[in-house]
Amino acid sequence: MSTTAQRPLRADARRNREKVVAAAAAAFAEAGLDAQVEDIARRAGVGVGTVYRHFPTKDALVGALAEAHFGRLADTMEAALEADPGDGWDTFTATIWRIADAVAADVAWCEIVGGHPTAVRAASAGQGRLAAATSTLLARAQASGQMRPDVTFADISTIMCGFGHIAAAQRAGAAMDWRRYLAIALDGLRAR
Repeated sequence: MSTTAQRPLRADARRNREKVVAAAAAAFAEAGLDAQVEDIARRAGVGVGTVYRHFPTKDALVGALAEAHFGRLADTMEAALEADPGDGWDTFTATIWRIADAVAADVAWCEIVGGHPTAVRAASAGQGRLAAATSTLLARAQASGQMRPDVTFADISTIMCGFGHIAAAQRAGAAMDWRRYLAIALDGLRAR
């Protein structure tokens, strides 16, 4: 990681870093990890040098995207947990669909999760928050008797990664519908 990310940034440098991360997320969502740094700089309204000053390698930028992505997922799940009336199931399924829509629209996300384990491991804070909130929501749905008692956070992560690959195949022209597969998976999580 660059030294600029380790010490507090000036306000303008922080804004530039945030713009670069947002631009990279948009570029990677459209083109996958093949997006070019020049395109990211143009989208951010900064020079290529500014991108490299904050992220000396593409891997460093991918790590920042993974961190931001897991943070957004955790924010979404924590908000759902706070709004949950207590039974968990309806809130869980609605939140999974909301997250799935966002992930399915992001070409790069499956590439990052599948091909950049270092970046994913670096996003441990967001992953920890996501795991905690999801596990609490699962426990509520299980306590209400609406979800299978053996479902774990690891199961949900696997399902979400699997449907993400289906969404990527669908974008590439495969005759698949990720929504159908996610609906089948969620039905399999219901208590019988």
